[in-house]
Amino acid sequence: MGLIYALAAYLSWGLVVPVHFRLLDAIPPGTILAQRIAWSALLVTGLIALLRKRLANPFPLRPRHGLLVVSAGLIAINWMLYLVAVSSGHMLDASLGYFINPLVSVALGALVLGERLRPVQTVAVAIVVLGVVVAVAMAGRLPLLSLGLAVTFALYGLVRKLVAVDGTVGFCAETFLLLPAALAYLVFAAPPVPDDARTWGLLALTGVTTALPLIWFAAAATRLTLATLGLMQYIAPSCLLGLSTLVYGETLTPDRVVLFGLIWLALVLYAYDAIRHERRRRTALPAARTAPLAGERR
Repeated sequence: MGLIYALAAYLSWGLVVPVHFRLLDAIPPGTILAQRIAWSALLVTGLIALLRKRLANPFPLRPRHGLLVVSAGLIAINWMLYLVAVSSGHMLDASLGYFINPLVSVALGALVLGERLRPVQTVAVAIVVLGVVVAVAMAGRLPLLSLGLAVTFALYGLVRKLVAVDGTVGFCAETFLLLPAALAYLVFAAPPVPDDARTWGLLALTGVTTALPLIWFAAAATRLTLATLGLMQYIAPSCLLGLSTLVYGETLTPDRVVLFGLIWLALVLYAYDAIRHERRRRTALPAARTAPLAGERR
């Protein structure tokens, strides 16, 4: 079941979500974002009703839970950048951003949490940095949209790790923290939305396409190893890459070809290292369990 949940989540993020938002390209990204938050809040209310026993007292409040305000702001910025990329025909930039994201997360773990990078991880991060430098030299500009998506989502993951709260609870909290600003924008600043059933139906579905992949991902995370989940996360940006070039006609310019090539090289190294590390960890566990018993027999 874990593989099914993971496939459902990543295929939704890579195919269903971008097509869904592209169908709303006549609506400004800010309006879609506010509608997405509002409809997600409605869905979350139903989720709380279903899980009321579990969520009655989800955690004792501590100062670190105030960081959920920061994580809510970061995920809102990430969603906005993604919507801008999709609606403006820059799905390639979005794909690139989510390919870079895991390696940005590795670098943040080392810089902020003091996690030690294994040698192969260090090489992988260095290759990504080299790729960005070469792409900038070739194109004469930074891939700001891609870097913005990668950095905001990596920072979001870092903050959520520091908060250490259940995934469902965190999603509920972030949604309700963003809701007042979303409603204020819709009431006072948003341009009128076309009054037709198709548009409103697509807007209402944004709550579903926001919440369901996150729920499926949480279910997969409890059933799969981190190595498996880490490798499967490249399904979404790979689908997005294919969608952008084969369906929506975006062009891979030479600087992007070089950057994608170096990133894929880095990801191959990263995946190899993750699999090797996971195998060593699983091999070491039985030995660690039997060692005290051997000592007792002596």
